[in-house]
Amino acid sequence: MELVGFWNGIVDTVSSFLRIVRPADIIDILIVAYLLYKAAGIVRETRAQQLVKGLFILVVVMQLSHWLNLNTISYILRNTMQVGVVALLVVFQPELRRALEKVGRRSNISNFFVSSQDDVINLTNEIAEAADFMSKEKIGALIVLERETRLGDVINSGTTLNAACSAPLLINIFIPNTPLHDGAVIVRGTTIAAAACILPLTHNDSLSRELGTRHRAALGVTENSDCVVVVVSEETGKISVAVDGNMTRNLSKDNLKDLLRKLLLHESDKDLNDWRDKLKWIKK
Repeated sequence: MELVGFWNGIVDTVSSFLRIVRPADIIDILIVAYLLYKAAGIVRETRAQQLVKGLFILVVVMQLSHWLNLNTISYILRNTMQVGVVALLVVFQPELRRALEKVGRRSNISNFFVSSQDDVINLTNEIAEAADFMSKEKIGALIVLERETRLGDVINSGTTLNAACSAPLLINIFIPNTPLHDGAVIVRGTTIAAAACILPLTHNDSLSRELGTRHRAALGVTENSDCVVVVVSEETGKISVAVDGNMTRNLSKDNLKDLLRKLLLHESDKDLNDWRDKLKWIKK
């Protein structure tokens, strides 16, 4: 009898819960949970993560001061939190901009998606050939491959070319003391849209001292867009690739081609992550 009564109690509790909770409430909860999950993914492993931890501590201290009747501390923290909303918008501006840009991107449409697979393979062959040559000769290079986020403002900062992307042309652009060697090349589709373009530098202060201006510019532009950037170091000749604010270094010619094809042909995230794990994918 006790077991039957216990079971009936559970059934009554569930029934009462279902009468109170509407299907719209469940959908509402699921949407909020999804948004929180996405927000956590954006914040994770960025400088915003530490700020969120600090904000959480402030909220806990404020609540404790309220419970313990520490009126002065509670007053200060409560007013600080009100002003802090505006401060957070300023501090989180790069992360908020990146999140809004991701929302605004077309989910499955890309400049490279409309190109044939052969076009992308030919493009990556030309870029890898040029990067390998410049690596051996220690010629600095910065090649930006535009994807879904348009880089018109960056293109306008340089010299318009609209020329077919080829290894000889890329090498010729970056030869030292030539008019277009200083700056970045922007590749749109399979065409070099412009050269000698100016890129924004990353604001990350925790980068290795080994990374020069080219590498910082590569990370800077990928923090604000979904482009892929190939960097050749003038000092060491090492080839690197930056994407989504991350950078992998010391790539060989074959590794460079493999990574570019996976990024530009939209292979699955699992395949790309497995490939990154084989290399030492360096977080910014």
